Amino acid sequence: MPGRRNGWNNAESGWTMKCNFCGCEKWNAKRVEYLYSHRGKMLLVPNTPAEVCDNCGMTYYDAAVLKEIERRFFAIESKAELPDRYVQVPEKAFA
Repeated sequence: MPGRRNGWNNAESGWTMKCNFCGCEKWNAKRVEYLYSHRGKMLLVPNTPAEVCDNCGMTYYDAAVLKEIERRFFAIESKAELPDRYVQVPEKAFA
């Protein structure tokens, strides 16, 4: 997970990562749904690894995870890869 690999919450390093939103130092490694959006097109990525703040729920992603999601998006857009499935999303404007 990103936090553990980068030394966050590591007693040997002498420092801990704090949530940028609430300042909490407690985290949980979780798998979440990530929605990637680029120029009006989207890719839903279930089971994405993340670090989630125990206090406020702010979610942090490792840069390598985000780069892989972006790679997959453009591979699907260029038809080099196929998505696992397609989903329909209803739209309703806020008035």
